Amino acid sequence: MWKWLHPYAKTERTYQLCQRLLPWFSILGLVGLVVGAAWGLAFSPADYQQGDSYRIFHIHVPTAILSKSLYMGMAVSAFVGLVWQVKTSYMSMMAIAAVGAVVTFVSLLTGAAWGKPMWGTWWEWDARMTSQLVLLFLFFGVISLYKSFDDKQQASKAAGVMAIVGIINLPIIHYSVEWWNTLHQGATLMKMDKPSMPLEMLLPFFVSLFGWSMACGAIVLIRLQNEILRREIKRPWVVSLAQKHTGINVDEASSQPAKKQD
Repeated sequence: MWKWLHPYAKTERTYQLCQRLLPWFSILGLVGLVVGAAWGLAFSPADYQQGDSYRIFHIHVPTAILSKSLYMGMAVSAFVGLVWQVKTSYMSMMAIAAVGAVVTFVSLLTGAAWGKPMWGTWWEWDARMTSQLVLLFLFFGVISLYKSFDDKQQASKAAGVMAIVGIINLPIIHYSVEWWNTLHQGATLMKMDKPSMPLEMLLPFFVSLFGWSMACGAIVLIRLQNEILRREIKRPWVVSLAQKHTGINVDEASSQPAKKQD
């Protein structure tokens, strides 16, 4: 596996991989989001207890699942960067961080919107909601710590350590409804026996989860490309890429005398 990953320690190879994957992630994400949202919000049957209010499930649960998955991906990238000193891993870590923060915020927002008609309150400081809020703060913490250093190598290491330490919150989020008495409902999908949902509700959920996953992947790829270009802006391959897309010879343009201002 390392032999397969090793070439992508080079920023140019990673950028090219993003270029190849981006169209697939973008198309699949767009189709999945549109089909999943339309199917889940408009055509799936209403819940026998919650009525149509449950339909926000098709947004809330995929984002809640992805928030933890994105954090794990960020932490794994940080671990690879710290252990093997792969700078593209640090770039991936920061590309994921902002996307994870937004997805976590959406999960909290939709959870509050779902909780108001069901529980009679927008927010309750129970274990699941509080630990999910802590996850949002961890994403913000990684981003803020990275931005606080001028030396991006040191910034990446410091943010990476924080990302790895924050993994301890993931099992707390997952098992919080089992370890403590909480207002949040127990597991519906991730159970040892079959899920407590009929197939006509599960199918649009999985389509929505797939769409959210692909869309988040596409955004991460775009952010990773931008991070690579920003850090490697003076590298010859980046200059060549800029010339290819703009048709401007950077060397000639830089050697042209500036026009006199009136």
